Amino acid sequence: MTFVQLIECRTSRFDEMNRLMDTWVEQTKGKRTASHSVIGKDRSDASHFVEIVEFPSYEEAMRNSKLPETDRIFQEMVALCDETPTFTDLDVVRDEALYAANARRFFEIAASPGELPPLDGLVAENYRDHDPSNEQDTTGVDELRREVGTWRSGFDFGFVIEDQISEGDRVCTRWTWNATHTGDFMGLPATGKRVVMTGVTIHRCGDDGRIAEAWWQYDRLGLMAQLGALDALER
Repeated sequence: MTFVQLIECRTSRFDEMNRLMDTWVEQTKGKRTASHSVIGKDRSDASHFVEIVEFPSYEEAMRNSKLPETDRIFQEMVALCDETPTFTDLDVVRDEALYAANARRFFEIAASPGELPPLDGLVAENYRDHDPSNEQDTTGVDELRREVGTWRSGFDFGFVIEDQISEGDRVCTRWTWNATHTGDFMGLPATGKRVVMTGVTIHRCGDDGRIAEAWWQYDRLGLMAQLGALDALER
């Protein structure tokens, strides 16, 4: 579950604090776990600042807090404040931007090289997948892993996200799939051919942000034609 921390402080030395944060960012490059950070200034009180820091999870936030650089910078930050900063820890229970980000991450993970990473932090346990190319819906994370594995064993591929629209708990993504046929797929041995396919996927996300359901539409017939699977039918 995505985790957000609010840090509030009062200071008349914000420029110095800003430079201090730049130092922390440089010192923790490649180690910090925050995914997004925003600092705002109170319009009615120029000395009141609020930082909003987003993490993939509470556990990642704790890893970030335990970095030696974080502790050192925090002590220096406190010295620049007029009073001790306050912290508010929040578990995100709804975030439409998170839904779109998770849908995009799904495509990135599906196309990632090497062993398929875990999906339980991204996909709900009772996930349901609607693909008109399959006789039955894919249900559950394990079945989804097998379905994605079928494509990964047949192709080296990547997605280009062309458009993405988010509304409520649904995210619609229009994508282009670029691939090389490197292994057996639907009984067709590897051809080494480079192929392209377009499609649209609608994801439904739960309150925790995880993907709970998906509907797919894509040009599978066009893909099979590019692989030469329709040649015998045309003779």
